[in-house]
Amino acid sequence: MKNTLYAGTLCLLLGLGGPAAHGQVAPKPTTICNPLNLSYRYQLKKPSRREAADPTMVAYKGKYYLFVSKSGCYWSSSDLLNWKMITSQQLPFEDYAPTVVVMRDSLFFMATNWGRNNKSIFKTADPESGKWQVAVQTFPKNLSDPDLFLDDNGKLYLYDGTSNETPIAGTELNSKTLLPVGQSVVTVSGHQNVDGWERQGDYNEKEEGPFVEGAWMTKHAGKYYFQYAAPGTQHKSYNDGVYMAETPLGPFKLAEHNPYSYKPEGFITGAGHGSLFQDKYGNYWKVATMVISVKQMFERRLGLFPTFFDADGTLHTYTAFGDFPHTVPQRKLSGPADYQPTAMLLSYHKPVEVSSTLDKHPKENVTGEDIRRWWSAATGNKGEFALVDLQSPCTVRAVQLNFADEGTTILGSEIGRADSIYYQYLLEYSTDKKTWKTLADKRTNKTDVPHDYLELATPVTARYVRLTNYHVPDGKFALSGLRVFGKGTGKAPAPVAAFTATRDAADARNVTLTWPAVPGATGYNIRFGSKADKQYLDYQVLGANTLTMHSLNKLQDYYFTIDAFNENGITKGTKTVKAATPAK
Repeated sequence: MKNTLYAGTLCLLLGLGGPAAHGQVAPKPTTICNPLNLSYRYQLKKPSRREAADPTMVAYKGKYYLFVSKSGCYWSSSDLLNWKMITSQQLPFEDYAPTVVVMRDSLFFMATNWGRNNKSIFKTADPESGKWQVAVQTFPKNLSDPDLFLDDNGKLYLYDGTSNETPIAGTELNSKTLLPVGQSVVTVSGHQNVDGWERQGDYNEKEEGPFVEGAWMTKHAGKYYFQYAAPGTQHKSYNDGVYMAETPLGPFKLAEHNPYSYKPEGFITGAGHGSLFQDKYGNYWKVATMVISVKQMFERRLGLFPTFFDADGTLHTYTAFGDFPHTVPQRKLSGPADYQPTAMLLSYHKPVEVSSTLDKHPKENVTGEDIRRWWSAATGNKGEFALVDLQSPCTVRAVQLNFADEGTTILGSEIGRADSIYYQYLLEYSTDKKTWKTLADKRTNKTDVPHDYLELATPVTARYVRLTNYHVPDGKFALSGLRVFGKGTGKAPAPVAAFTATRDAADARNVTLTWPAVPGATGYNIRFGSKADKQYLDYQVLGANTLTMHSLNKLQDYYFTIDAFNENGITKGTKTVKAATPAK
């Protein structure tokens, strides 16, 4: 395949979804939907799969710059909606977990160098050009998952470590030479015997110790917030915890609210190993690693979530409905209430018709709300299709198309993307299954859109949504989700008025919640935290009315409230239940 992106060249992606499609699609989108629709690169080695993870985002000269593991590039944006891909001849894009800091009117870049020949630090004052120069030829330390933090007094610090045995270390650097000053000190290590969110497993159900990694430091109101990822990047429970200190090198104390970035369920899960940055309005955002990990444990994507410090300085990331459409704010947010979904999920478990089916990849996966399971057509030929029946006319406001890599053999290139990696399709809607109108016509598209998110300029009334294939990069025509968003024709569900929350007497890291099923509810959002007025954590439940969680701190009490939701809206719970720890 011919490479169309070479080192030092730029490829403009007009919005997260690529060039505007003919039809009903908004020419200037105002909303996003996780996972972000970037051109995730196919990796260099088998199996054929896409990957992006361990993101660092920084604001610099009026733009945002996103650096990601194993992507062969970085991205820039002026609005968090439209992204430009930039590659470079100098940067070591095959190194994991890049970190970037703004210092002396320049960007300084370094990445994991353990076992690598390139141990340099790079800098640029013009990241749009893709041209960087060496600031330090050989850094005198092996690094994994590094984080560079510049304090407001001008002192520079480095944090690094990725291990299930050794802790993350912190080191002061000379801000001019960028070399270590003094000895490294221990910052954070795992304590899974107390902190349930550090236990491995998709549901923190295993007793293995965590891989403590992904350091990130933020200073707010004179306090230092040291963030770390656990329990492992392949788990749905992948999250970020936070410690606090009075100085950049500690001593560190576990914050009461933990994990502070957590999304264990939904269409795509995980909110770990990322970075905090502020937008032009002063809002904090968490850009985080989200998990697929089916073809290979490092098969991952990126998500963007708003983050807040409350009046007491409690750091928390808002991940409720974190893979639904949300408006990117053009003002300062006061809290999670200002960042609610712009449309509800209409397609969950709705009937599906398809042109053909590959064994072990049934059509039900199209609307099953699980990125780890996908439907595949028998071929990748033009004309293969999937049709979703919403079962009644609904107001459709957005559609997200999540293409799966079934049967692909593509391997990436160190010098860019291939010009054959794109999707072409026709997306249509109907009220009667006879007369069809166009939602999006991308039959001539040449842009890579693996998670194409289509915000409609004007809502439409539809019962049926049909996606017809015209071209896939390789392999079969396959979907992990044809997700339709908008508003149904009924009412929001009744509130969850009563439920129980019982801590496990033998292991207080566990709690079981049970509640009566609410008629007409699609699912439930469980809000919880260590105080009744700080229920900042969220856990989504679909198709069930009981849940056992394994992610609590066994020494803390917890408070729970359950919200119900459906196609028509969200109904806040009317009861809060305390689950005291038996350990006290």
